[in-house]
Amino acid sequence: MFGQGGHAALALMSLLLLLWQEAAPIEVPQDPKILQDLKQPPTIVKQSVKDYIVDPRDNIIIECEAKGNPVPTFSWRRNGKFFNIGKDPRVTMRKRSGTLEIGFRSGGRPEDYEGEYQCFASNEFGVALSDKILLRVSKAPLWPKEVLEPVVVTEGSPLVLLCNPPPGLPPPFTFWMNSAMTPIPQDKRVSMGLNGDLYFSNVLAKDAHTDYSCNARFLFTHTIQQKNPFTLKVLTSRKVTESTPTFLSPPGSESSKMVLRDEQLLLECIAAGLPTPTIKWFKKGGDLPGRKVKFENYNKTLKIINVSEEDAGEYVCMANNQLGSIRHSIFVQVKAAPYWLDKPTNLVLAPDENGRLVCRANGNPKPNIQWLINGQPVDSAPPSLSRQVSGDTIIFRSVQMGSSAVYQCNASNQHGYLLANAFVSVLDMPPRMLGPKNQLIKVIENNRTFLDCPFFGSPLPDLRWFKNGQGSGLDGGQYRVYINGTLEIKRARAEDEGTYTCVANSILGTAENQVRLEVKERTRIVRVPEHQSAIRGSTVRFDCMIKSDASLPVTVAWTKDDKPLYLGWRLKKDEESLTIPSVNEGDEGTYTCTVKSEIDQDSASARLTVLDRPDPPMDLDISDPAARSVRLTWIPGNDHRSPITQFLVQFEEDQWEPGRWQDLSTYPGDLNSVILQLAPFVNYQFRVIAINSVGQSQPSRPSPPYKTSGAAPDAIPRGLRGWGSKKDNMEITWEPLLDLERNGPNLHYNVWWRRKDVGDEWSNVTTVGSKHVVQNTETYVPYEIKIQARNDFGPGPESNVVTGYSGEDKPTDAPTNLRVSKVNSTRTNVHWKPVDLNSVQGEFKEYRLYYWREASLVPGLMVSKEKKTKGFYSTVAEPSGILSDLVPYSKYKMFMVVANNRFESPPSNTVEFTTKEGVPDAPRFFRINRRGFDTIHLDWDKPLEPNGILIGYQLKYQTVNGSRMGRLQLEQFLPNVTDFTLRLPDRSTRYKFHLSALTQVGAGEVYAEESPHFANEAYIDQVDIATQGWFIGLMCAIALIILILLIVCFIKRSRGGKYPGGGCVTGFAKYLVRNEKDLPLDPVDQKDQDGSFDYHSDEDNKPLQGSQTSLDGNVKESDDSLVDYGEGGDGQFNEDGSFIGQYTVKKDKDETEGNESSEATSPVNAIYSLA
Repeated sequence: MFGQGGHAALALMSLLLLLWQEAAPIEVPQDPKILQDLKQPPTIVKQSVKDYIVDPRDNIIIECEAKGNPVPTFSWRRNGKFFNIGKDPRVTMRKRSGTLEIGFRSGGRPEDYEGEYQCFASNEFGVALSDKILLRVSKAPLWPKEVLEPVVVTEGSPLVLLCNPPPGLPPPFTFWMNSAMTPIPQDKRVSMGLNGDLYFSNVLAKDAHTDYSCNARFLFTHTIQQKNPFTLKVLTSRKVTESTPTFLSPPGSESSKMVLRDEQLLLECIAAGLPTPTIKWFKKGGDLPGRKVKFENYNKTLKIINVSEEDAGEYVCMANNQLGSIRHSIFVQVKAAPYWLDKPTNLVLAPDENGRLVCRANGNPKPNIQWLINGQPVDSAPPSLSRQVSGDTIIFRSVQMGSSAVYQCNASNQHGYLLANAFVSVLDMPPRMLGPKNQLIKVIENNRTFLDCPFFGSPLPDLRWFKNGQGSGLDGGQYRVYINGTLEIKRARAEDEGTYTCVANSILGTAENQVRLEVKERTRIVRVPEHQSAIRGSTVRFDCMIKSDASLPVTVAWTKDDKPLYLGWRLKKDEESLTIPSVNEGDEGTYTCTVKSEIDQDSASARLTVLDRPDPPMDLDISDPAARSVRLTWIPGNDHRSPITQFLVQFEEDQWEPGRWQDLSTYPGDLNSVILQLAPFVNYQFRVIAINSVGQSQPSRPSPPYKTSGAAPDAIPRGLRGWGSKKDNMEITWEPLLDLERNGPNLHYNVWWRRKDVGDEWSNVTTVGSKHVVQNTETYVPYEIKIQARNDFGPGPESNVVTGYSGEDKPTDAPTNLRVSKVNSTRTNVHWKPVDLNSVQGEFKEYRLYYWREASLVPGLMVSKEKKTKGFYSTVAEPSGILSDLVPYSKYKMFMVVANNRFESPPSNTVEFTTKEGVPDAPRFFRINRRGFDTIHLDWDKPLEPNGILIGYQLKYQTVNGSRMGRLQLEQFLPNVTDFTLRLPDRSTRYKFHLSALTQVGAGEVYAEESPHFANEAYIDQVDIATQGWFIGLMCAIALIILILLIVCFIKRSRGGKYPGGGCVTGFAKYLVRNEKDLPLDPVDQKDQDGSFDYHSDEDNKPLQGSQTSLDGNVKESDDSLVDYGEGGDGQFNEDGSFIGQYTVKKDKDETEGNESSEATSPVNAIYSLA
């Protein structure tokens, strides 16, 4: 399309060896702006075929069209002479074309225009020639009239029926038919040859017909002509003589064949003989060309397509039957009409340039090469210094304007000719840019990029590229300039953006153009959709997250199976995904997400497979019936892309549970025909359910009913046992047979029993139930029992004999001398004197020990007295056992009975014992609070079970730093201390704490906790209330009020007030006590005077009921008045305000209240000290 530059080349000239620079020919671009100004010699672009056969019924059209600038004019030669078209009214030439039209509406014969035609196209720059066109009119002559005598032949002899069709143009197609227009059957024995004759290798009696007719079909006229029919008479004999093969075509032992190159070769061998011979082919000195060889006409014809020189040689056909064989050699010669090796092409040169035309052809025999210029032999043309003819080459040197011409090369031999036109055009044109001006090119980063700059000029200009109008030309490194002007940027980057200028320069001038380049980020899908298998009805989401250049608008489109996807109301698309709710089979397919910008695109696909429950099986069929089995066959339904893994066969019977389908058996998913094992005397119907990974199909339609024949029971009743519901009976029970185990009507049971080991006869009974009671038995004696089921078809098998027992009674004797030994904190040994087993009056079950915790030795600790049991099975003379899981430091009681399956004996003597002190349980709770940035406060509660007298607590703690542990530190506390504050050396320090309670026995279960991290906001927020400003202010206000009240009280006392001075203090104290009493006292505060805990009930822990105190000092007495602590009704104070006398405890006061009053640390004590 664009101009090309050239390189120096060496050319060998006739008679002289010169070093000669030859420019590559200029290729003229097909640009309308160039072509309208470009002067060129004519070029033939369309012409009729060389051998031109026309239909006499149509007008004759001989085509000849050419192009050139100026537009060519046309003339014709007929049979080598000028054809004056204007003188023949039947001949016209189309406008702006050389095509001739010959019409016969006004008369005339097409045959009069047969001959050789040649077209000449001319303008001021030269003359172009068409091929010599041989025009012939199609002919379809009639068959000559003739009378054909009947053909008489002896059975077994060969025969040839001649066709000899009339010569036509083109030759007709021949075939043989009978009078009914039915083709004559052909086979190995009877067949038509290439010449149209009908060959019989041997004639049979059935060949005798009167209507063998040869037909010729003419292609142009579409007519069929029929030869008079042959009558064939066959002379038969009792014995047909067999014969060895002989050739009917071709005759003799050898023949020859000539074929032209690239045509097809047809070799034929037809042999006679009885039995019919077989034909085989081979080539001497080589193999048959397998890819080009075809055998036709029952191996009688060898066909080779596209013949080449290597197909020449000797071909041998061999005919053989059981009597012998014969051969025929065909010598094939391959000739060739001329064919091109190097066809001359148009040559466009600039002034003073050099060039050449080459015309090389081959053939057999070798063709003669003749050059013509503008239709005249080059030898007769005026000589030119710039042109020299050397055989098949014309060399041009330093051509000048005005030397344009059309040259013809004619290569011919006896088999044909070739004619080629090639013009030489001398052209001068200044450089011109052919592409659009100032084009904007957008490319993707890191891509190989091409900037086009189409140009033209003669001579061919030099082209250079510049970027942003600066620097030298771009070439080399990451740039490459092609000969057609295209600039390649091997890998476009952001810094390659800019304006590129291409400049074309020659001696005739300069032209330039600009291209602006923008480099964009690649559009891509960063999260692609993935293949999914979804269950019908579920929701599927395909991701399609994209990333693109911000300056490039993009569109995202979804397709399904390469077709646009219609979203509708159900499908939902957003910027990053496609959602398909409630998927169904119609949604299955390949979904493709395509993101496009104006310069690139990306796409990704994923397959959606919709899974569903299988369709129900179909066409259930029953076959192969047997007494207790039948074959069930079905056709599986559609598995909906999830393979069937199992088939479930169910049945329904109409006798016991009609309408209820029951599972019979399951089978692998690859089976569809199974043998079902059935029960006798059941009327069955079956159905099949298919199962895959999604679930079960709907049941199939039921099979036809199938009833099995009856039989005696096969099963033995299960669960046979004998036991006494009363002391003088034995109930014999069993599980009745299942409905499908009955095997027939009227099912009942035969039951036998007898005393064991006494030799009694069997007693028996027949019943339809599942129970029989034997009355008036002795207490707990063994019986032998057996059972048998039977129906109307006979008895079933008897069961094994089992042993049963009659009823039990209460044991008469109790265990005696119950005692304990080796008592520790949680267990003790138990001893007793056994009973006589006969007194148990039943099956000896166990010695059953009843025991309970009577009380705890810890003062005030309430316990549960729930009775517990433990069984001991022992038949030794001096039995004993171990009773474990006892609570330490407790008082226990127990007694023992002996038990059979139904009753217990009277109790033994009751034994009381106490367990020893143990280690305590873990503290009830252990809390760690961070009340400041540098302190940790710990508090805990007493154990639920102290298991002894608590003597204190021990706290072990150590610092924790990751996996490293600090030195272990120990703190011990009195039993009344339940909190501890630890000051931290650093606010980020963490500790591991281990707290346990202590008794005299030792440390109990450890309660372990780890201090919270400083950054834990849940603990940071727990700041010590004592450090808060509002609390400090409140305490100051209370202290001020107390001080004022004390001053008022002492003033009143100094003035001789009636109310004793101590009463003022006491009244205010009572007021404070009242305000504090609503807070329940924590058990931690309930301590004895020695610091130990006293465990009280909830009644003991009720808050005190105080009296109301008025501001004027009057006190309403109550049970907890301070007056109760004096000897008289009024408390007496000394001058200093102290009590007269000592405190005495009122006798009816609870001891706990006294302790609390004396030891409590509360605002009241502070007031006492102030008073």
